[in-house]
Amino acid sequence: MKRMCKAFAIGAILCVLIVSGYAQGGNEWKMQPVSIKTRWAKDVNPANVLPAYPRPQMVRNQWENLNGLWQYAITDKAAERPTQYQGQILVPFPIESALSGLKKPLLPTQRLWYKRNIARPNLKKWERVLLHFGAVDWQATVYVNGKEVGGHTGGYQEFAIDITDALKAGNNELVVGVLDPTDQGPNPHGKQVLQPKNILYTASSGIWQTVWMETVPATYIDNLYMTPDVDNQELSLKVNVDGNSKDYQVEAVASNGSIIKGKPGQDLKLPVNNARLWSPDDPYLYHLNVRLLHKGKMVDSVGSYFGMRKIEVKKDEQGVERLFLNNKYTYHLGVLDQGFWPEGLYTAPTDSALQFDIMAIRNMGFNTIRKHIKIEPARWYYHADRMGVLVWQDMVTCANGNADAHAEFEKENKENIAQLHNYPSIVIWVLFNEGWARYDQQRLTEWLKRADPGRVVDGHTGENYDRKSPDDPGKKWISSDLTDIHDYPGPGIAPYLIGKARVLGEWGGVRVPTPNHQWNGAEGWGYIQVQGAEFMKKYQFMMKHLKIFEEEGLSGSIYTEPFDVETEENGLMTYDREIIKIPAEKLREIHTMLVPNASQYAAAPGQFKAQIGDTIDHEREYAINLEAYNKGNRDANFLRNLAETASKMKDFTNAGKIGNDYIRQLKEPYQKDDIAFIDAFTTHITDPGFAIIKKHPEKIDAVLGAKSALDKLQGIIYIDEIKPQMDANTDWEKIEKTIVSKYGATGEEIVWKARTINYLDKKDYEKFANSAIPYIDKYGDHVMFFELNNFAWEVFQHLEDTNALKAALSWSKRTLQEGEAITFMDTYANLLYKLGKKDEAISVEEKAVNMAAKGDKPSFQANLDKMRKGESTWE
Repeated sequence: MKRMCKAFAIGAILCVLIVSGYAQGGNEWKMQPVSIKTRWAKDVNPANVLPAYPRPQMVRNQWENLNGLWQYAITDKAAERPTQYQGQILVPFPIESALSGLKKPLLPTQRLWYKRNIARPNLKKWERVLLHFGAVDWQATVYVNGKEVGGHTGGYQEFAIDITDALKAGNNELVVGVLDPTDQGPNPHGKQVLQPKNILYTASSGIWQTVWMETVPATYIDNLYMTPDVDNQELSLKVNVDGNSKDYQVEAVASNGSIIKGKPGQDLKLPVNNARLWSPDDPYLYHLNVRLLHKGKMVDSVGSYFGMRKIEVKKDEQGVERLFLNNKYTYHLGVLDQGFWPEGLYTAPTDSALQFDIMAIRNMGFNTIRKHIKIEPARWYYHADRMGVLVWQDMVTCANGNADAHAEFEKENKENIAQLHNYPSIVIWVLFNEGWARYDQQRLTEWLKRADPGRVVDGHTGENYDRKSPDDPGKKWISSDLTDIHDYPGPGIAPYLIGKARVLGEWGGVRVPTPNHQWNGAEGWGYIQVQGAEFMKKYQFMMKHLKIFEEEGLSGSIYTEPFDVETEENGLMTYDREIIKIPAEKLREIHTMLVPNASQYAAAPGQFKAQIGDTIDHEREYAINLEAYNKGNRDANFLRNLAETASKMKDFTNAGKIGNDYIRQLKEPYQKDDIAFIDAFTTHITDPGFAIIKKHPEKIDAVLGAKSALDKLQGIIYIDEIKPQMDANTDWEKIEKTIVSKYGATGEEIVWKARTINYLDKKDYEKFANSAIPYIDKYGDHVMFFELNNFAWEVFQHLEDTNALKAALSWSKRTLQEGEAITFMDTYANLLYKLGKKDEAISVEEKAVNMAAKGDKPSFQANLDKMRKGESTWE
């Protein structure tokens, strides 16, 4: 930090204030509460946030870290730059994270603003100042002293802006405006969603990687493009510059003594004779110094590194297509790493934490990481390079099937592979995942292979081939170098196709619940579940099956997953990285059957710290804790953990009782995990959580999703109040009067809904329609589209009354707002037909037939044929 301040000639006191953020009130920051956190959270200090140089493959000395406390404001997305700010945010942690100091959601209708002061460096003649952003999710606009200086669209890519001309002497105002629709826009967003559940997690909006400045000459080294060529014993190197490159020359010096000179932008060949090849067993990196010369005088230089390695698919001695590393078959034994942190979400709390994840995975005996639909900071890939793990890098999933989403997906993919090209650890690009928003697979796979012919391309992971289907399995992996299935819990093996290696892109997913180390124990889940004492035996059994598939031709496998992520508890370690569920030395021993050198992947002494997972008898432990509860233990953490354990043990009577005791201790304002607990343990109108949900529906909806509070209340009212009064001669007027007097419109809606469905269940279609019409007229916005479609279909099938049919037609028309779902179109067409609108009905039904899948076409075609003939299409 002292060197940085000297380089920029900033006064010592001003430097400390600006870098730390305390000039803007740094003492006020504190991490927000979070259910669990990693050991590194305590090391986060606003005065020194992620201080390591952010770009290890292009190192310069003159740089300034701008991480720290900034001011923030949230406005409507159409608003101009704010004049007033609402408080402080710790950059670069996402606003939704606890470490930001805010833990607030950013809605698609809002814009997030950041502001801080920066000092203009003491520049020499012709020097420029670049402002760098590691990543901002999703659309950023940057202002200096009120002037817009640039921006970027894309949530995962680094970008830089020359801000020299906007700077003035002394302090300067830097403002960044960010729009992030998360899962509601055309933006690739990975597994971020506004409402987390199951395999989808909390969003990370805004600045989430390091912000920094550096001083460069007028013409400077902009980037390096390095491609190892093992067979020809050379490194292909292109040095690209920004500015007028006339009379400029580049010179590169490697740590093996090789020197090469040439022109900027020229494809240079740096000799690397008798290369020491990079691999998981020997992750050797060559240092590289690149200099830019003007008429023989050095004007710019960067420090870098490279690794010599080769990856390809080719036949082994038995003629089986395999993955080869450096001309040697190498099994890729990997894990699905999602890159989330309990306190920082997308952003690791410290660089030590970032390193730990890679080291821990290697320490378990794995040699591969599939980086799952997320692009990490440059330092993550640097650590992967130097520690020696093979990386399968996913593209971040296309948002949806719209043209705007396709264009954004392709634009960002192009930036991704250019940004990540130089890292030797990355050996496979993964284009599509499990059919999510897949399109133009052949074209995009072939584009990716042309763009980077030195790596293997996995065109589609997990679009599983159904052996009973007549479809050609080659279509699933067209133009890909691999066939790749997912199999939970598995393992399994992909089908053989000529010229392609076979891999298992995801498998495992074994949940081992670990009390006191869970994001939300009440909602924790996995693909299958075992207790800690059984896990090692189960895992070893599965790995033996994996070895059988390897002998049949499997070249790689990706286990789900190294760490729990929020409610997904499939990890080999807990989300807080405190508990490892199978001892690391046992994992390495098990893995030697597939990776012979796995036993040598142990971390250096003292580097890996984790407790061994609990292997005690959980039923006995539960009985002991239940006895302590019955004797009066009412400690809040004890109650919460015991309630969640009781629920897992299916002791629902005690789970409810203990959960209610815990809820009674909760105080406002309720945190996100409090609300999730209240939702999980509130099942009766007499529960304390019922009153909380009734009093704070907007808070419940903000955490659990729109209409969650209403659905919860109405479900309980139905079970406790309405259902007990229902019999063969239900008095609905009496029930309505009682429920409405207690619960108002909430009660009226659930009574009307229950009455409508009750008449439908009894097949009393006339009363069903008479009840459904006022119910949908008043509360139709709360009725799900598929339910509206079902109601409309029942009216169509069983009633002749014109008013009822017209009402059903209006319901059906509303379902088409959801999109052109074929079954919804069929219902609409049939209602039109029954109401005598034959031509319009035929037009809609023709469209449904054309859109229908092969197996569905006959039933729709039969209806269309009847319409054309004037025959009845109803019973």
